[in-house]
Amino acid sequence: MISIFIIFAVFILYSFNSLTNSLCIQKEIPEDRQPKVFMTINILITILLVSSYVEIITA
Repeated sequence: MISIFIIFAVFILYSFNSLTNSLCIQKEIPEDRQPKVFMTINILITILLVSSYVEIITA
């Protein structure tokens, strides 16, 4: 179960990083602010994935 969820999580993180990159290009976010944008989105997605995993485990 955990291996399937890890594969799913990696796919989700890769997809969101790709979308974040497109957002940075489209909105012309300066290079110095881009790491903060990526870090914020990655942390929020990771929290979402961990909470989803905990809910699946406890269900």
